[in-house]
Amino acid sequence: MKFYSLNNIAPDVSFKEAVINGIAPDKGLYFPRSITSLPDTFWSDIEFLEDQDIAFKAISQFVEDSLSKEELKSILKKVLDFPFPIIELDDHTSILELFHGPTLAFKDVGARFMANCLGIFSKGQNTEVTVLVATSGDTGGAVANGFIGVPGVKVVILYPSGKVSDIQERQLTTLGQNISALEVNGTFDDCQAMVKEAFLDKEITQQRKLTSANSINVARWLPQMLYYILAYKTLKKKNLPIVFSVPSGNFGNICAGMVAHRLGMPVKQFIAATNSNDTVPNYLNTRTYLPKKSVPTISNAMDVGDPSNFIRIDTLYQKSFDLLSNHLSSYSFNDDQTKKAILEVYNNYNYVMDPHGAVGFLGLKEYQKYHPETLGVFLETAHPVKFLSVVEETLNIKIPLPTEIEKLLHKEKVSIKIDKYKELKIYLLRDK
Repeated sequence: MKFYSLNNIAPDVSFKEAVINGIAPDKGLYFPRSITSLPDTFWSDIEFLEDQDIAFKAISQFVEDSLSKEELKSILKKVLDFPFPIIELDDHTSILELFHGPTLAFKDVGARFMANCLGIFSKGQNTEVTVLVATSGDTGGAVANGFIGVPGVKVVILYPSGKVSDIQERQLTTLGQNISALEVNGTFDDCQAMVKEAFLDKEITQQRKLTSANSINVARWLPQMLYYILAYKTLKKKNLPIVFSVPSGNFGNICAGMVAHRLGMPVKQFIAATNSNDTVPNYLNTRTYLPKKSVPTISNAMDVGDPSNFIRIDTLYQKSFDLLSNHLSSYSFNDDQTKKAILEVYNNYNYVMDPHGAVGFLGLKEYQKYHPETLGVFLETAHPVKFLSVVEETLNIKIPLPTEIEKLLHKEKVSIKIDKYKELKIYLLRDK
């Protein structure tokens, strides 16, 4: 399997090279040169297969030139060591819970997969790899947890000051060791722009080997397909057309689900549910793609005005608007609607959603107004405790803190405040 740049100037690379590079030299995202569908028998017999075997068969073609079968199996065993339960609300509505990993967020899968890959790739190398990553919330904590203590790897995380929850901030600023946190006076888009600029700064790249752990990195992005496939294994027996509603910010998660669809997974539709950052819903309504500056919301992990991964989705569907719109629906919802959804689901089902899951629920219900025959699955991408003040205030209840979160509250936050790219550059050149 070769990966090519979506800017079509840089040379093709192996999976290993794509992971270490993060982004191509021509500024493009890496994308598989080809995707081969899995046999029909894989999907028809999936309920009889073990989860580890399913994951191995799904992802093998993407990594086989860089990881041995034994290495891949070992990585998957470490990555898939927590459950992805499906909670049924009613006959046509289910929740795919993705917050049972170590940092209580869906990004644990991709972050741990990438960390294990880099751990293998860095063995015997003299050059330290610096993972430079921007976060709008959960990415930072997942990456920090996945990479802590990995030999030969240093992690630098940029996050927007005052725009992540207290618990999210603590998850990325209290670990120490090989993890550093830079607190940016700006938005997530500002953080992401700084990261991209650093990758293109030859003065930095001549002295440091940089890679990214955002969903722009193929090792962070692709493994997310696995929980869609494992969910299909559970839902197949319902014998109803399945739709996935995905809370979407940078669009890596939903894009990974669409790769699973390209592998042959029988799914009727994907729904990209967004908050007030409505670039993609507007595009599907107008056929005009107009990125804009992100605005802050209570579902902060989705506060992205120019989603990096949308170009991958566009490529999956051959850059055809008609083909894409046949497989993707998208709706946006504001904070008031999000809070009302949290309250509605709690009152009707005694289930506590986080703000991101609430946006996913709203997207599903909007789609099912016109497609009531479907089995809808919305993703709960983070534990509600990570957005404690919003959820408790909305529901007027107290949420018990998991043990791992209680421990964080007693740790000291350590971060370095920066305003401009120049300060990031100085830090990277000085802290070698």
